[in-house]
Amino acid sequence: MPDINNNENNIPFSNLEKITDGKILKLDIEQRSVKYLITDSRRPIIHSESVFFAIKGNNHDGHDYIPSMINNGINQFIIEDKTAIKHFESNDFNVCLVDSSIKALQDLASYKRSLTKSPIIAITGSNGKTIIKEWISQLLYDSEKVIQSPMSYNSQIGVPISVWGIESFHTVGIFEAGISQPGEMKKLEKVIKPTHGIFSNIGSAHESNFHSIDQKAAEKAILFQNCERITYCKDHEIIHNALINYDKSKLNGWSAIDESSNYFVAYDKTEDNFTNITIHHHKKKSIFTVKFTDPGGLENITHGLVCLLDMGYKSDYLKNQLPRIKEVDMRLTIKRGINQSFIIDDTYNNDMAGLEAALSRVNQFPNVDKRIVVLSDIQQSAATKEKLYEQVSNLLESFKVEMVIAIGIEITQYLNYKSGEKISFQNTNEALNNFAWDEIENSLIVVKGGRVFQLEKIVRRLEKKIHGTTLEINLSALTNNLNFYRSKIKPGVKLMVMVKALAYGSGAVEIGKILQFHRVDYLAVAYPDEGVNLRRNGIYLPIMVMNPSPESFDMLHRYDLEPEVYSLSFLKKLDTYTKEEKKSFKVHIKLDTGMHRLGFNTEDLKKVIEIISANKYIRVAAAFSHLAGADSFSHNEFSKQQNNQFGKMSEVLIDGLGHGIIRHLCNSAGIIRFPEFQYDMVRLGIGLYGVEVTEMEQKNLLPISKLKTIVSQVKEIKKGQTVGYGRAGVAQKDMKIATIAIGYADGFSRIFSQGNGSVYIKGVKAPVFGNVCMDMTMVDVTSIEDIKEGDEVVVFETTEQLLELAEAGKTIPYEILTNVSERVKRVFQSI
Repeated sequence: MPDINNNENNIPFSNLEKITDGKILKLDIEQRSVKYLITDSRRPIIHSESVFFAIKGNNHDGHDYIPSMINNGINQFIIEDKTAIKHFESNDFNVCLVDSSIKALQDLASYKRSLTKSPIIAITGSNGKTIIKEWISQLLYDSEKVIQSPMSYNSQIGVPISVWGIESFHTVGIFEAGISQPGEMKKLEKVIKPTHGIFSNIGSAHESNFHSIDQKAAEKAILFQNCERITYCKDHEIIHNALINYDKSKLNGWSAIDESSNYFVAYDKTEDNFTNITIHHHKKKSIFTVKFTDPGGLENITHGLVCLLDMGYKSDYLKNQLPRIKEVDMRLTIKRGINQSFIIDDTYNNDMAGLEAALSRVNQFPNVDKRIVVLSDIQQSAATKEKLYEQVSNLLESFKVEMVIAIGIEITQYLNYKSGEKISFQNTNEALNNFAWDEIENSLIVVKGGRVFQLEKIVRRLEKKIHGTTLEINLSALTNNLNFYRSKIKPGVKLMVMVKALAYGSGAVEIGKILQFHRVDYLAVAYPDEGVNLRRNGIYLPIMVMNPSPESFDMLHRYDLEPEVYSLSFLKKLDTYTKEEKKSFKVHIKLDTGMHRLGFNTEDLKKVIEIISANKYIRVAAAFSHLAGADSFSHNEFSKQQNNQFGKMSEVLIDGLGHGIIRHLCNSAGIIRFPEFQYDMVRLGIGLYGVEVTEMEQKNLLPISKLKTIVSQVKEIKKGQTVGYGRAGVAQKDMKIATIAIGYADGFSRIFSQGNGSVYIKGVKAPVFGNVCMDMTMVDVTSIEDIKEGDEVVVFETTEQLLELAEAGKTIPYEILTNVSERVKRVFQSI
């Protein structure tokens, strides 16, 4: 975030006409500057010098949120729809009209970038961008003033927001850039204008928008067209080919195969599970030691080391810095805390841009009682301490923070926070020992600090105390899947998303908030109490309840839930209730077109119309049915029969009621296989969670869930000895057995006993040995080297592993996902 002392930040709003090639429509506040850039109406920074960019997207139109921004106190706007001028009738607004708000955002950031002469490192690739960025930043921590992308801000919007933070005191900038279609990288290159580049690797993410993986690599390489030097691994042939036409003097290729490379690299794993990285360059060699052995991590740190060596940093300096780096979580994570609280864990760096990014998440949790920020000293700033912490105070105030727990000498002295309670400690241990952490309840706690303060200790103290089994939910993958299905929906067709059964085991409240943020049209749950839980946690979207009962009528009405009506007996009870209580309901009429589970038959419709037409309290919102075999080509004809039947029955209903209704038939499989069945709305279920049941489009989906646990103990057993209850596991030879901290009470079914199921440890399959117990399971790890207590155990992470487990359990992925019990901790990761 810009330093308020620096004159270069005082870009007058009047200058935007020239910078963005736009037209000033109103300039009521002539002396007002542009300082804070807002693109998300749900995460505004309320400040007199904030500017809201109204962006028109495929699913969102920022112009619709101008009134709410005005209500929040924003009075400077960039718009691309001239009709939006109607919102600015009073004389206290600055408004600039542009052709594209995103382009204007990029132009403004590009202008800001032009004000610095510091070296800028840009990183692209399919994986590893964020971790390389973080590790380079950590390596340079003691010698440079680093500006970097907060979290994974690498999109057409995220990049300019990141670059906007550049100030004159920054000596190095590190930004990542990602693309999803041709033409995007050229725009990002103009914003970042990198002097040095790193091309990490190339994979299949977003490949569907490119003709080939080679085209995608060439498109990414555009980021480096004006770089002085480009670091990459020559062993990746596709990347090497993408850069082959670049000036050879710019290419800084390294290799673990070709000894003639500019930098030749060798890896040597040590007995204590470290790795020595030997880098040969110009007949010299340097040995760097890192505390990990995984190939991905080694490639990432090698990219960083080779780039910095090439920029002139001394190998001795880098060797001294390496012990300080840690295997950072690439994403800001949202965790469940003690006493119904939530934690936003962002503990690996602390600068103003990162603080703003972390605080921007707080509005996703509107129903907590208290907002608390745990914040350490901010060390990378050229501003005076007084001005720096004045800026921090203003930022905290804009997000309505009620309590600040300040950790560090400087923040204790200089942060004067008057909008809430401030409690100060000299260091983290003092805070751990003297603050009543266990008394925090129903709060949102943002933990943000530099790595030297070790605020992860506080996160561990605040986390919900449950056993070592965790279900990690990747919200970025979920968003990818949501956007993929949206691309398959015809214009104007609404989207209902199924969040029943804890959102297929993922956590209904958290998933519901993300879906609400992405403005889906409807949610659907199985039972009323699921809908009530969503309402109590701030979900205001329409919610359909698929299995209501007459006993739940009061609850349905109180929480504005829309019941499925599936039988005449249920309808008659609802009819009586609404007339007696004079309470109105929106309902969804279930039509049985061949599933033969629930729903009205054709002969029932006359009576349905008669009852509803005579009741002013019941309004039909929708009619729907279920496709029984949409996932199978063998049932195509039956699916078509169902569609024909649904069309006829719904028309009878519409004609009889005398008004239009929403019609929905397609499930996840139907969206893919039967686009002609989409009607007015579709229902997205298992596809959102990463499983494409038709297998036609699985390549475009990302798995969102990783179920993992830990090794509790490793035992050597002799031939003939037995393991577990019933002595079911009999050793046929000398074996090594690991007991892992998951059992059937966690959702790991007993059907996986006796080798029917497996888990993965260090990437190696470990079959279940003996019977699955309630809280633990024994697995055969005889073939796995160096296994020890505390090692990670993956139950499933990839789609293939999930399908494999389902097949072993003679079931479907739905059951595997929904069986993960509530006692398993959910950790939500967000890019």
